Amino acid sequence: MEKFKKHWEIQHNWQLLFPFFGLVILGYSAFKISNGFLDNYGLTLTIVGALFVFFFLLKLTLFIFKKLEKKWVLDYRWEMIRVFMVFAFTGTSSLVIGRPIIKLMGITKENLNPILYWFLFIIIGLIFYQILLVTFGWLFGQFKFFWEFEKKMLRRFGLKRFLD
Repeated sequence: MEKFKKHWEIQHNWQLLFPFFGLVILGYSAFKISNGFLDNYGLTLTIVGALFVFFFLLKLTLFIFKKLEKKWVLDYRWEMIRVFMVFAFTGTSSLVIGRPIIKLMGITKENLNPILYWFLFIIIGLIFYQILLVTFGWLFGQFKFFWEFEKKMLRRFGLKRFLD
């Protein structure tokens, strides 16, 4: 355990919550992916598939951590897990919020051209994504990181004049 704490630069035991919840979220994602492909083959095969997907996602995530560790300016390594959790919650939440908003506006796949529907869905999702990214960043104690990330993203969208 001390080796794990040293590697992730964990000074306090409460910081162990982030690797724990990160693994739980990764496991849930692996199960959902496996269930999506193997739903008709039974629970046992789905769980075995989820284990394989889990280890693949874990390796991929650790590889991405190594690449982004030099790019992102964070005080401690364990904060990368927190940042990834914010991205995961934000992406999911923007979809969960975007669907009812589109339905409330009366836009469905049946009454609109599918290409236009998906274009509007992505635009509405992006709008809520921007708002939720900063909000979840603040809730997870990473407001400064996500505010800088948000400004960089808005500049790339051509909205620089609204930031200054």
